[in-house]
Amino acid sequence: MLSLQAATVRFGERAALDAVDLEVDDHRIVCVLGPSGSGKSTLLRAVAGLQPMDGGRVLLAGQDQAGVPVHRRGLGLMFQDHQLFPHRDVGANVAFGLRMHGTGRAETNARVRELLELVGLPGAERRAVAALSGGEQQRVALARALAPRPKLLMLDEPLGQLDRSLRERLVVELRTLFQELGTTVLAVTHDQGEAFALADRVVVMRDGRIAQEGTPLDVWQRPASAFVARFLGFDNVTPATVTGQAAATAWGKVPVPEGSPQGEADLLVRPAGVRIGAPEDGLRCTVGVRTFRGNHVTVRLLPENAPVLEAECALRDTPDEGAVVGVRFDAAETVVLAGAGKPSGA
Repeated sequence: MLSLQAATVRFGERAALDAVDLEVDDHRIVCVLGPSGSGKSTLLRAVAGLQPMDGGRVLLAGQDQAGVPVHRRGLGLMFQDHQLFPHRDVGANVAFGLRMHGTGRAETNARVRELLELVGLPGAERRAVAALSGGEQQRVALARALAPRPKLLMLDEPLGQLDRSLRERLVVELRTLFQELGTTVLAVTHDQGEAFALADRVVVMRDGRIAQEGTPLDVWQRPASAFVARFLGFDNVTPATVTGQAAATAWGKVPVPEGSPQGEADLLVRPAGVRIGAPEDGLRCTVGVRTFRGNHVTVRLLPENAPVLEAECALRDTPDEGAVVGVRFDAAETVVLAGAGKPSGA
């Protein structure tokens, strides 16, 4: 459906997009995420035709979009602030794109009814936009974006203004809806949880380039670099020298999976792989802050002469703050990363 070939956008000397190649297949949901300034929103705007490119091509269904204006690209756009028309009711908002395409009144009304039922707002045509909750406005914006049956639906931080519990509920509803409709989606977000819950494929960006892409499971289990690991929220990353099935680190010898790359690298130890035991059993640490996470507790561990560690504990096994414990590491929860935390390439 979508192909970016060496897409490049420059602002002065800075490359906001640096020769990016990206493919989005039909009926797939691809989420692009990264920190501020990584290029993810510029990528979305370049695909939409809202941002001129300095090099490369954008192809939709095999057709080069050079010179094709935004309104002729057959895209659906949904932004963080929804951008609904406050002076129009719900039905008129949803119908806007259809009317711009010259769709007849009867067909428009039928499509509006169909979409409002689909997004969970049946019979809401005459409601005022100002009377809607944040979640309801999000649903109306989605219905409006879907109304003209776009070739590609593009979402820019679609749930960014909603509270956490509502975001978590709606992201599941969105994925279910897109799967039912067979919609091809390109979404941009800074929220890792949102991206991993919504997407078939995840693209992590850094400094205008793709640092890693893959299925949510692949990216989560095997971050390509220290940058990706830290962006995903993993703090237990340290330089290491890998020899065989052990890595020499500031935390001492850490076991690594069989077949791991050898030599100098960055090493990730997931919190689930930091095993807490008796003080004499492994690396000696003092228990720092404990953070309740619902079904487990995150524990900050302070070794005597090494970087801070983060561990996950079951509620019943959580040590007291200030306690002295010993730490061992589980090889199944360690990952040898690309050295120096550099992007792995576009």
